[in-house]
Amino acid sequence: MSRYRALLAAVLLTAVAGCSSGSSGEPAVIQGHPPIEAAPPTAPGSPFWVDPESDAARQVKVWEKQGRKADARVLRRIAQQPVAIWPSGSDPRPAIRKAVAGAAKDGRTALFVAYNIPHRDCGKYSAGGADGVEGYRGWYGMFAEAIGDARAVVVLEPDAVAHMVDGCTTADHHAERYQLLAEAVEHLKQLPNTKVYLDAGNPSWIPDTSALVEPLRRAGIDKADGFALNVSNFQTDTSVRAYGVKLAQRLDGKHFVMDTGRNGEGPLKSEHDQAWCNPPGRSLGTPPSVRTGDPLIDAFLWIKRPGDSDGPCRGGPSAGTWWPDYALGLARRARV
Repeated sequence: MSRYRALLAAVLLTAVAGCSSGSSGEPAVIQGHPPIEAAPPTAPGSPFWVDPESDAARQVKVWEKQGRKADARVLRRIAQQPVAIWPSGSDPRPAIRKAVAGAAKDGRTALFVAYNIPHRDCGKYSAGGADGVEGYRGWYGMFAEAIGDARAVVVLEPDAVAHMVDGCTTADHHAERYQLLAEAVEHLKQLPNTKVYLDAGNPSWIPDTSALVEPLRRAGIDKADGFALNVSNFQTDTSVRAYGVKLAQRLDGKHFVMDTGRNGEGPLKSEHDQAWCNPPGRSLGTPPSVRTGDPLIDAFLWIKRPGDSDGPCRGGPSAGTWWPDYALGLARRARV
C-alpha cells in the first residue's frame, strides 16, 4: 500500500494536493497533516465504522429469532459492512453524535451524508430540505458541531449540483443553492479531521463532464477534498471510474469517491426514466474500501444504504424507508 493510501486508510483526513508529485508517484502532503497510524480495518482496506444497530443488523436479529437463519446469514453481507449515516430531521446532532461515539470507541472513521438542501429533489420522492437560507445554515452548523474533532467523511448534498445542471432545480434557486453549498463545504472543512466530497451525479445523468465543471466550482469544489459519484445509482465501477477520471482532469486533479453499494449488476437496461428507482435484479457491488487501485479514487463507499427504498415505485415504500425484501435480493445476488 502506498504512503498516501496508508494515510487515507488511517483517517481519511490528510489533505493532498493534485494527483501525484515527484518520482515516487505519491501525492504531496500539505504541511500540518502528519501521518497517523492506521486502525485495524473492519474489512480489507476499510477504516470505516460499522453500525451495530443498523436496519440490516436489526433485521438479522429478527430473522434469526423467527428461524429464518439462512436469510439472516445472507443479510449479514450488508449488516457487516460500513454504510453511510443520513441524519434526518431538523436537528442532525443526535444521530451524528451516536455515530461518532461508536466510531471513536472502535477506532474507526464515521461516514455521513448531508442531505437537507432547500428545495431538495425538485419536490420529487425525496422532497423536503431545510426551510430557507437561515434554516440550512443552522442545520449544517449543527451537523459540524456534532462531528467536532472526530474522524469523519461527509458526502455533501446528493443531486444538488446535477439538478441545477439538468434544469430540474429552477433557475430562481440556483444562486442561493450555490452559495449554501459553498458555505457548507467551507464550514465543514474547518473541522480538523473531516473530509468533504461534493456530489457530482453519475455518468448516465450528465454525460458531458465539462457541463459540471463550472457548477462544481461555484458550489465550492476547490475547497472540498473532492467529489462523489454514483450516489444512490447503479452505474458500473468501470463506467464511473472512467467518468470520474475525466471530471478529475477538468478539476485540476481533484480526487473522488464512488458509491458501489448496489451496482453489482450495473443499471437496468430498460425503463430508462425509472431505471434508478428500485430496479429489480440488482446486487451489492464492490465492498467499501480505500484500496481502489487508482490514485484518484479515494474510496469505494456504500453511500446509499442497501435496502433503503428509492421511493414508492415497483411496490417499494417511501424514499429512505428500510425494505428488507429488496435488501435480501441485493445480498443474495452479491458476487463479492
